[in-house]
Amino acid sequence: MIDFRVRTTVKRSSDDFTGRRKFLLVFMMFCMVLLVGRAIDLQVLSKKFLKDQGDMRQVDDVSVSAYRGMIVDRNGDPLAISTPVESIWINPRELRFAKEDQIRLMEKLLHLPSGKVTEFIKEDSHRQFLYIARRVNPQLGDKVKELKLTGVYFEREFKRFYPTGGVSAHLVGFTNVDDIGQEGMESGYEKLLKGTTGSKRVVRDGQRRIIEDIESIKEPVSGKNLELSIDQRIQYLAYRELQLAVAANKAKSGSLVVLDAKNGEILAAVNQPSFNPNTRNNLKEAFYRNRAVTDVFEPGSTVKPFVVAAALDGGYISPNATFATNGSYQIGRNTVKDVHNYGTLDLTHVIKKSSNVGVSMMALKMPPKYFWGVYHQLGFGVSAGSGFPGEASGTMLDYKRWHDFDRAILSFGYGLSSSALQLARAYTALADDGILHSVSLLKREEDDDEVRVFSAKTAKSVRKMMETVLMKDGTAYEARVDGYSAAGKTGTVKKAGSRGYTEKSYFAVFAGMAPANDPRLIIVVMIDEPSAGQYYGGLVSAPVFSKVMAGALRILEVAPDQQDTMPVLLTQKSQ
Repeated sequence: MIDFRVRTTVKRSSDDFTGRRKFLLVFMMFCMVLLVGRAIDLQVLSKKFLKDQGDMRQVDDVSVSAYRGMIVDRNGDPLAISTPVESIWINPRELRFAKEDQIRLMEKLLHLPSGKVTEFIKEDSHRQFLYIARRVNPQLGDKVKELKLTGVYFEREFKRFYPTGGVSAHLVGFTNVDDIGQEGMESGYEKLLKGTTGSKRVVRDGQRRIIEDIESIKEPVSGKNLELSIDQRIQYLAYRELQLAVAANKAKSGSLVVLDAKNGEILAAVNQPSFNPNTRNNLKEAFYRNRAVTDVFEPGSTVKPFVVAAALDGGYISPNATFATNGSYQIGRNTVKDVHNYGTLDLTHVIKKSSNVGVSMMALKMPPKYFWGVYHQLGFGVSAGSGFPGEASGTMLDYKRWHDFDRAILSFGYGLSSSALQLARAYTALADDGILHSVSLLKREEDDDEVRVFSAKTAKSVRKMMETVLMKDGTAYEARVDGYSAAGKTGTVKKAGSRGYTEKSYFAVFAGMAPANDPRLIIVVMIDEPSAGQYYGGLVSAPVFSKVMAGALRILEVAPDQQDTMPVLLTQKSQ
């Protein structure tokens, strides 16, 4: 009995071992088949798919910034140019593994508050892209690169630079951090200047750094250059003189426009106060306005030459007409007054003495529709069409609603509004023998949109009258231009307030042209609220006209037509 049980136990143990061995062999064979099958799948069946997936993780398409077109003046001098810069961004997920001392050093280089990047890492750990510095100079970018921080990346961009600073700031405008035009010509001609962004295919390493350029997918197309009509030499001269005048007269602001009398090109347009477009920190939006083009004011007596020309051209007065002004003129319940009782005046003296009564009498001789038509042709109440963003149209009441007193005040520049540019444009009709020019901020040779408003005879006659304004007993002796004849008209305009016109706030305006016999330039100067004692246009704005006109004519090499008034010649004679 005992031997039988032992043999039986040994046999059962041997069978169990054999079974387990077979199971283990089968399991191992199954695993081997599975592994071989997976290897075949990875290396043969799914090879292309996996390769594509690997390439997708290593190959990337990135944008290539386009060079923004330059803005230049009529002589090719740069007013706005783009320079290459670096923008720095981080992947907070990756940067969290960087050393604290290296992060602090980067913050110091980029002038970031201490701990700012660490704060980004904690608060934006779910993000993979975050700018920490935009448009830094390449030298600074290289210093940050030397830190070799994981999760810090660099992107090439362009930064706009304005060589003339505040001199042309209102006109040229500026771009934002993404290089998109925000103000001025930068905004108005954004599509022309910006160009087209390109793209390229690159290889990145495991840390998403670009290690190789594979191919160019689309070449960036640079923006086109914009050539303005501005002459930077005249622009600077006008800027300097206006700045001095606004400061000397403790004025609120000022604007000045210089036009080519022959084709309407804008050679200068400046404003005060100005700003530096290269550093615009903490500036209010009001500083960005190009007041010479966008802001309006009542032009006052500067429109009186147009009234004389309209009345003459329409045959409503004769060249020999006289007016018994007597200091005041009753129109219904209202009274028009002059500063003094000038007695009886001819046309020339109405302009020379700036008689409100005289031009009111002329205005009432003209039918409202005709009078309104002349003003409308001159561009009052209509945009000047320079193409500048936000350009003002001004206002003028429809003639169907005019009363007699409305006609009277319109004749001496109240009841309508105009920008400095609109007023300068209107003066081309007197400067170019009756032809009104369109205005342009882009360089051009001829004006294809010119129209005749007055006859050549009338325009020359009125210009002759305007020369007397600059005589010693005229209202703008300070406007005379050394070496050149000049013609112009003053305007001293009360500012409108909430309760009518104020008695202490004025616009001081002067509009003129030179040389008077064959004008080459037109200049309008407007100074807002001079408060240093003088407020008359002939004393505040006329001197600015004189200095800018004299300098601009010499810059353009216009021959003097009154050499006996040139200071150099007078000095030589005295010797």
